[in-house]
Amino acid sequence: MLLAEEPMHGYQLMQAIADRSGGRWTPSPGAIYPTINQLEDEGLVRVTAEAGRKLVTLTDAGREYVEGRRETSTDPFAGFASAEPATDLRGLLEELHGATRQVGRSGSEEQRAAAAKILADARRSIYLLLADGPQNPEA
Repeated sequence: MLLAEEPMHGYQLMQAIADRSGGRWTPSPGAIYPTINQLEDEGLVRVTAEAGRKLVTLTDAGREYVEGRRETSTDPFAGFASAEPATDLRGLLEELHGATRQVGRSGSEEQRAAAAKILADARRSIYLLLADGPQNPEA
């Protein structure tokens, strides 16, 4: 669907999906590039090198495929439009990862032990959140 609008590079596709889903769906290169390869094998897209990057373009068969399903397919991003803006958990997790790496690299053994306890408590609290249980690990 996105390629019907314009040819894109793999990272452009990932960004477009993230943008259209309000950040709730951000595919990884490990998901995008095998999918592009499969679509190319099926003759639905053509991949060309442009300035050292691979540009993905729909073939005639790909355009026919998209057009033939336009009436019966649902927009995969439609559900995201009506939803509340997503909390950026991925960004927060990346920040936590950075802080944890810093403690692991330069913290004392006492600081690493304290960080391990904090991380274990956080993991438990998040699972309790999903289980609708108490959010305090000591509870």
